[in-house]
Amino acid sequence: MEVRREIMLDAPREEVWAALTEAERLEEWFASEVSLDARTGGEGIFRWGDGDERRAVVEEVDEERRLALRFEDEGLVELELEDAPGGTLLVVRESSPQFGPALELSALCGALV
Repeated sequence: MEVRREIMLDAPREEVWAALTEAERLEEWFASEVSLDARTGGEGIFRWGDGDERRAVVEEVDEERRLALRFEDEGLVELELEDAPGGTLLVVRESSPQFGPALELSALCGALV
């Protein structure tokens, strides 16, 4: 099963990329504690205030265009950025037995606007 979302953001692509790949920025809107090595093969650890933790491996990186993360539950989250009039189009695809992160990415809309 796959969830696909398109989110139009009123921010330039480099700003959206930073919000998706820099630990400090991810902690502003996604998880309370983040460690992310945003290189192919790098590791991501995401912790929330309730003690929940998810780990991922970066499968693919195309700077400021595409990021793919494979989570330990075999879920795959793909993030694609495209320039659009007035900002950036973020396309999120999540295929996973558990659908959490893709739905939570909608929080990014409010964080960047």
